This record gives sequence, C-alpha cells and structure tokens, in this order.
Amino acid sequence: MSRQLFKSTAIVGIMTLISRLLGFVRDMLIARIFGVDLATDAFFVAFKLPNFLRRLFTDGAFAHAFVPILADYKEQGKPAALKLFVDRTAGSLALILALMTLVGMVAAPVLILVLAPGFAWQGTQHELSVLMLQITFPYLLFIGLVAFAGGILNAHGKFAVPALTPVFLNLSMIAAAIWLAPLMAEPIVALAWGVFGAGVVQLAFQIPALLRLGLMPRCRLGFADPSVKQLIKQLLPAIFSVSITQINLLLDSLFASFLTAGSVSWLYYSDRLVEFPLGILGLALGTAILPNLAKNHAANDPLAFSEALDWGLRLALLIGMPATIGLVLLAEPMLSTLFQYKEFSVQDVHFAAMSLRAYAVGLLGYLLIKVLVPGFTSRLDMKTPVRYGIYAMVTSLALNAVLIFPLAHAGLALATSLGAIINAGLLLVKLRQLKIYQARRGSAVFIVRVLLASAAMSAALYYWVDASWWDQWGATARMVNLLKWIAVGMAVYAATLVLTGLRPRHLLVGGR
Repeated sequence: MSRQLFKSTAIVGIMTLISRLLGFVRDMLIARIFGVDLATDAFFVAFKLPNFLRRLFTDGAFAHAFVPILADYKEQGKPAALKLFVDRTAGSLALILALMTLVGMVAAPVLILVLAPGFAWQGTQHELSVLMLQITFPYLLFIGLVAFAGGILNAHGKFAVPALTPVFLNLSMIAAAIWLAPLMAEPIVALAWGVFGAGVVQLAFQIPALLRLGLMPRCRLGFADPSVKQLIKQLLPAIFSVSITQINLLLDSLFASFLTAGSVSWLYYSDRLVEFPLGILGLALGTAILPNLAKNHAANDPLAFSEALDWGLRLALLIGMPATIGLVLLAEPMLSTLFQYKEFSVQDVHFAAMSLRAYAVGLLGYLLIKVLVPGFTSRLDMKTPVRYGIYAMVTSLALNAVLIFPLAHAGLALATSLGAIINAGLLLVKLRQLKIYQARRGSAVFIVRVLLASAAMSAALYYWVDASWWDQWGATARMVNLLKWIAVGMAVYAATLVLTGLRPRHLLVGGR
C-alpha cells in the first residue's frame, strides 16, 4: 500500500506541478500585459466564480461523493451494474449542470452584484464583469463533466489524465492573452474566451482514457436510481465540506471590492502563490488517499484506514512547514520575480506580499483539510465536515469584519487562514475521538524533528535574505537569488531532518 500511495501521489503531484508552472506563466503574462487596474479587477471577479466551481469539482469535491459509491460497486464485483450507474450519473449530472449554466448566464448581473457589490459604483467595471461572467459561465458544464470523468479514472487507479487536464486551462488563457487580446476592442475579454475554450478541450481530453477502460458513458437520466439519488443527496454537503477555504476566498473578493482599486488583484496574485504548494501536495494527497480510504472502508479494514490517514498527515506536515516558512520570508522576492514587470509596480508587490504572508499562515491548515476530510467522506459521513466547515466559515466572516479595518485586504486573507486552521483542528479532534484515526508510535518524535528543521530553516533565511534592494535588480538577478535562497532553505531543512534521525521508513504507511 505504501508504494501505491507514493506512486499515486507522485503522479498527481508531478502533473499538478506542470499545471502550476504554466499557471505562473499565465499570471506573469496577465500581470505584464494587463497590469493591475479596474479592468483586471473586473476579470478576476468574473473569473472567480468559474474558477471557484472548477476547484469545487476538479480538486476533489465531486469525487468525495462519487468515488465511495463507485468503490462499493467495484468491491461487489458487478461491472454491468457499475456501467449502468456511470451512464445514469452522466445523464443526470449533464442535465443539472446545463440548467445551472443557463440560470447563471441569465443571472450574471445579479451574481456580479453579490460577488462584488462595490463594482456597482463603477458602472463600466460592473458591465465588463457581467459580460465576462456570461462568457465564462458555460465552463461549469464542461468542468463538471470533466470531474465526473476524472472520478471514474481515479477510482480505477488512472491518475495521470485527470491530473494533467488543468494544464489546458493555462494553455488556453496564455494563447488568448498573446494572440486574441490584441484583436479585441476590450483586450481583457480575450481571457474570458480563453476560459470557455479550455472547458471544451479539457472535456475532450478525457474521452480516450474512458474508452480504454470501457467506461465511456452513454448519457441516461437516472434520477430514480437509488445510487444516483444517494450521489445527488451527498453532492452538496461533499462540495461544501472540502471547499470552505474556497468559499472564504470568494467572500474575500466580495469584501475587497469595497477597498482601494487593486485589492482584488493583490489577493488573487498572493492566493496563486499559496495555491502552488497547496495544489501540488494538497491536491495530490487528497486525490490519492480518497480511493484508498474508500477501499479500506469497503473492505472493513480500520487499521489500514488509520495508517493511510497517518501517512497523509505526516507528509502534509513534512512539506507544509517549510512551504509556509518560504512563503512568509520570501514573499516579496517571489512576487517581484514572478510579476513585477511593466504594469505591475513595486507598490503592487508590497501590497500583494502583505496578503501572501497572511494566506501562508493557514497553508498547513489547508493541507490538513485535504487529508482529514476524506477520513469522513470515504465513510459516507458528510454531516461532520459540513458542520465543522460552517463553524470555520462563520468564524472567518466575523474575523473579516474585524480585521479588514486595521489590515485592509491582508486582514481578509488572515481571517481565511485562521478559519482553515480551526477547521483542520476540529476535524482532527473528531477523528481521534471516534477512534477512526490513531497516531502511530513515534509521531511525537516525528513532529519534534519537523519543528527543529523548520526553526533552523527560518533562522537561515531570516539572517541571509535581504530584499530591501530587490526592486533595483533585473529579472535575471532576481530569479538567480530567489532560487539560491530557496535552495539554501531546503538544504538546511533537509540536513536538520537527517541529523535529528529522520529516515525514509518514517514516511511509509505505518512507519515508525
């Protein structure tokens, strides 16, 4: 099991890394071509909803409701019944998504008013956001079906195609920014068409893999099917339980629309950097561990279930701690290296760095949620993570109202981070109370090793990094020095772990 989990996580992680790197190229181009102004704020608000829905479906939310049911069919050894369930789910889901898409396009003016009420005072900005939301909203239909196909593939151990699929969103938006934008009266609208085109390509990319499995769906309506009913019943709580952070990010944009121009964009760019480690490790862990936990639960193997959770938590802590330190201490160098060109100013770097540090505070919480929520949803328990998610969301909203005054947009980011930490803590305590998860022997020593290595890395970067004259360097010098400091931090962290006794066996499932 250890080898399979590592292999699955590595595959998803590598594919996600490719997507995230292209995402940075995309965002660097957007920053360089369009800068930070009312038009980019309008696009990022319009893109927030389809991007939010993409994260809900493709970052595992749909899988939490779908994969456990699929695992039960596989465990029963009934391929004909499984295929019928897939066909009925495909037809029912396609109809629901199509209706939601139509409603969303018609209601775009109201949605923009809800998402960014501050835009109502800027007539042109509001109208531009509405237009781009109407163009991008059909992405919901495409990406929902992409998530459905990905759930089928992941449940059968095929992780590469679903993990590589997000690459096409970045490629499509890059192409739109370079070639389509110069041809349009309002260049920023080209990005919206890039999102639309990406949905078509991403869905088409799933088809060959489904054909090879013999599970290419034939769409049939199946609302009367008991399994489809169960899926639909569990879908909304499953989406909510794993997407509290994304909902809070959406609310951040709502509050930020009342702040100074550029606030929405600063939050977007800082979130993009936090999404890099979160997407690579968090998505990889959540995607790989869910089918494994569902299989262990279906096979009634509580020991293997607990050991898989323990493995995921160790890996999240091991990588999440240095990632958090790096984002906090290297915030301005990272943002300057990636985005400070032409229209993206030194001031933009400074303000985006404030929210980046605030988002980074919650990175470990975000990662732990990706591991802990499957501990419930794989057992078809949707109520518990939903309840704790509501607690966390209410806490974040209250903190938004308090922190926005002294910290502006950075206060919104900090509120989201604190909500994620609270959510992860509640989930972990409940799993231990129910004795679903029991930490393996040696966990305390493992945590001490990670903390010592983190302290050593923090000290090294704090004393060696001097970014006071960063804006005076050219792009090449920034990149070279940033890579040097990242390498130093990683080397100090790894060396301290080895010197304190960490060995590869400690990272195996059930490792001591």
